[in-house]
Amino acid sequence: MSAAKAFVDTNYIVYLYSDTDVSKKSDILLELDKYERYISAQVMNEFCSVCIRKLKCSLPDVRNAVSEIRNSFNLVMIDDQTVMEALRVHEKYGYSYYDSLIIATALESDCQYLLSEDMSDGQVIENRLTIRNILVN
Repeated sequence: MSAAKAFVDTNYIVYLYSDTDVSKKSDILLELDKYERYISAQVMNEFCSVCIRKLKCSLPDVRNAVSEIRNSFNLVMIDDQTVMEALRVHEKYGYSYYDSLIIATALESDCQYLLSEDMSDGQVIENRLTIRNILVN
């Protein structure tokens, strides 16, 4: 039996490369190991922006992190169909456009879970995508 598919929001990726406490990183890694992991080009771009702007990482460090992430996650591209789905999700569920774009990408990737700290833990989208905050006890 194959692992469930989970789309991972930017915040958890950032935690893995920040000065976050070791136990939080360990909790995230243990949870991520349970899934076939997906991210989008949007998540990768947001990650790079946070690393450069907020974490003040060097460009070589950011490049190395991107390579590691690319080898550990399935990278999903965004197209016009994804944008249209994001607009529908935004209208129906009231999430911001960028969160709706993440949800739309997760739906298009047939993920069962969306791992996010910023969205409504436990909410089910379209009867097939469950939002989970993996750091909630």
